[in-house]
Order: sequence, then C-alpha cells, then structure tokens
Amino acid sequence: MAYIEQYQNQLSSAKILPVKTNDQLIMLKAEAIILADIQQSTLLIYTVDGIFATSETLVHFAKRVDNINFIQISKHAYINLDHLLSLSDSFSGNMTATLSQNMKTDVSRKYVKSLMQHLGIK
Repeated sequence: MAYIEQYQNQLSSAKILPVKTNDQLIMLKAEAIILADIQQSTLLIYTVDGIFATSETLVHFAKRVDNINFIQISKHAYINLDHLLSLSDSFSGNMTATLSQNMKTDVSRKYVKSLMQHLGIK
C-alpha cells in the first residue's frame, strides 16, 4: 500500500503551477523549479528556464506546490531537493546548498536539522 501511495504522490507531484508575474501568467512545471526565495516583498522563482518574479507570498506558494521534494531552508526560501547537488558547512551552524544551474543559497541553522532528517541523515 505504501508503494502505491508513493507512486500516486509522484504522479500528483508532476503538476503545473500557474504563476502571475507583472505582465503575464506563466505555467511552471513543479519539477523545473529549483528555488523560491523572497527578496524584499517579491517572490523570485528560480527555474531551469529562468527567474520569475511574483507578488505571491512564500507560504501561499509552498501550499500550492504541495510536493514532498520542496523543503523550507530558511524563513525566506524553499528548495526543490531534486535540484540539490551538495551541502557544505558555513559559518555559525549554517550550511550552504549548491543547486542546479550553479546556484547557491544559505540553509539557516534553524532548518538544518529538518533538512537532514528529510534527507535521511542523522
């Protein structure tokens, strides 16, 4: 039963997310999203195809994605674990995540433990 549930979750995770930018509505595939990051009051969504800016909140975005591969790494960012290449120690308990497209972002020490648990690392 667990295998069937996981398979169904994978099918539902391959969904399209409409994202409203200033001048258009973009249809993004969830698996193409690398990072969602709030900068000032703008949500920047980094994908394999480019960067898209929207006024949507990070919390609302995370609820719409509803995918187990997306995990919060700081109070202002979510990453897609499918695009996580490596983690390295940073200063004062933080870590640096290296993602697809040569992107790097900080993992806040508050979220390091939950990230490690999600990855199955103790």
